[in-house]
Amino acid sequence: MKKDLGVLPAVYPMPVLMVGTYDENKKVNVMNAAWGQICDEDKIILFVGEGKRTWLNIKSSKAFTVALADEAHIDVADFFGIASGNRMDDKFERTGYHAVPSDKVNAPIIEEFPLVMECELLEFLHTDHVDGIVGKIVNVKADEAVLNEKGKVDPKKLNAILFDQFQNGYYAIGDKVGSAWNAGVKWMKK
Repeated sequence: MKKDLGVLPAVYPMPVLMVGTYDENKKVNVMNAAWGQICDEDKIILFVGEGKRTWLNIKSSKAFTVALADEAHIDVADFFGIASGNRMDDKFERTGYHAVPSDKVNAPIIEEFPLVMECELLEFLHTDHVDGIVGKIVNVKADEAVLNEKGKVDPKKLNAILFDQFQNGYYAIGDKVGSAWNAGVKWMKK
């Protein structure tokens, strides 16, 4: 029997996305954003409120990067979610991490995170109920260490972390338990 839990954000898992931006002076800022998702083959949406440092930077630069946080960098990924770029001027510098300019968009790539999407701003969404930033993914870069022998990202090597909104935890991705577009094929044949 199910028990009522009330209203809560009950989607699990959530990605742990590191959103990299430049301000008008090319100063690096990184935000931990769990509320984001792919919304088309070449588009991503981030649910970031107007006025946040990341929102302001994207408005100015028209670009951003999105890296997947991994278990090896969980402490800094969490810090990027705790600290506000609006209140902490040296947020990125405190970590000792390294940023290089993207060669595709006007945004930084954080070298420590093994996979990054380079994105151009498509639009800001603002309704009575949601604020979002939609970006076009123009390129994806990955460290060779997270690729398999066919040059594709290997989730086990990537070791991306997930966010749990139920207990405010981070979890590593486990073993593959099925194949997409295959596990349910037997019902197609009835």
